[in-house]
Amino acid sequence: MPAALKRYFKKELIPLLADLRLAIVLLLVIAVFSILGTVIEQGQSLAFYQQNYPEDPALFGFLSWKVLLTAGLDHVYRTWWYLSLLILFGGSLTACTFTRQITALRWFSRTWNFYSKPRQFEKMALSTELSGGNLDHLTQLLEEKRYKTFHKDGTMLYAHKGLAGRIGPIVVHASMLIILLGAMYGAMTGFFAQEMVPSGNTFTVQNIFDAGPWAAPQIPKDWSVKVNRFWIDYSPEGRVDQFYSDLSVLNEQGKEVKRKTVWVNQPLRYRNVTMYQADWSIAGVRVKVNNSPILQLPMAPIETEEGGKLWGTWVPTKTDMSTGVSLIAQDLQGTLLVYNDQGVLISTVREGTSVEVNDVTLSVAEIVGSTGLQIKSDPGVPIVYLGFGLLMLGVVMSYISHSQIWALQDGEQLYIGGRTNRAQVVFERELVALLDSLSTPQLTTEHTKDLVTS
Repeated sequence: MPAALKRYFKKELIPLLADLRLAIVLLLVIAVFSILGTVIEQGQSLAFYQQNYPEDPALFGFLSWKVLLTAGLDHVYRTWWYLSLLILFGGSLTACTFTRQITALRWFSRTWNFYSKPRQFEKMALSTELSGGNLDHLTQLLEEKRYKTFHKDGTMLYAHKGLAGRIGPIVVHASMLIILLGAMYGAMTGFFAQEMVPSGNTFTVQNIFDAGPWAAPQIPKDWSVKVNRFWIDYSPEGRVDQFYSDLSVLNEQGKEVKRKTVWVNQPLRYRNVTMYQADWSIAGVRVKVNNSPILQLPMAPIETEEGGKLWGTWVPTKTDMSTGVSLIAQDLQGTLLVYNDQGVLISTVREGTSVEVNDVTLSVAEIVGSTGLQIKSDPGVPIVYLGFGLLMLGVVMSYISHSQIWALQDGEQLYIGGRTNRAQVVFERELVALLDSLSTPQLTTEHTKDLVTS
């Protein structure tokens, strides 16, 4: 590396990245765009954004579907600018860690931690001088209080405890870097898909609407999923209580390798792919006209003014398909409404029963439901979890007090001083107790007073 470039990195770029103000600004900007990614629906179709974010009137006067798609707000977490913000924030954390936190660890070196001159103790907030004090006795007392002690030349002592309190901020920074790496790895290698599958059908993941540039290895190719059964539990009032899907994972040979019933917040996980129960629909109805074979007719959704869900199909009652009836379903509770060609309600029919319409017997065998599954793969999740675990550990470590004590034996005089990064009052009391144990007839009340008030 050229000397000028090296000097630029050392004198300008690294100090800029290590600036706490820059880190705070970056964190706030990342938080704002993360909130936008949560509020704005991600990975939807063009028609969805055109319908919900029209140009006139635009949301907040400017946020139309064109602005949203141009800025990449439909896939915030995979945009180049969002990933760049994460990288820049990670660089800031790294620079701060090595220039501020790691550098502070030099105090824990035995070479740096010895004071050899009495005037060095005068600059300390807590210090005193004892006549007739003994360095070996002080060492014994400190070790009893779980201090780790170091000696040099038989006249100098350094002791400390609670080193984890100084290492804690480093662990916090490292954990945040791990979280950022996990988030970026997941964004680049993960995918998100949705499937609407009729009960009894087998499917492979096809309908992928959001995927990272390196997501191809994560998409299942050698296994499929069969929806053994889909059903809904209803409340006594007729409202949907919960809906379930009995799923089987099949290998290439069609052999079941895993089976689980999923419902909301209880997904199926297999090979880093997670399947969530997200929606439901009515796929079709199985009917029989007179003595005909059972026919499965698809049902299409019908829009209502009230915004409710209805599904309908048309069943011919004559072989030339000149006449027929419409079947309307509202749910999977088994009741169908029967309308004639004029749109007049003429009857109702339930699963397993029949009704006479247009001089034929119409039998309903089953209403076939469809399960709506959200399928997601995010390989970065374990890394993010590791980062959050280390973050909690680092926060706990940061609350541990790091206490340091120095001592110098100069003839009959024993110089003692100390400091701590937190719990100042507790440390002062501890140090005063040490001095009381070391006290000699030459130790005056004035010395102790100076220690407490200095």
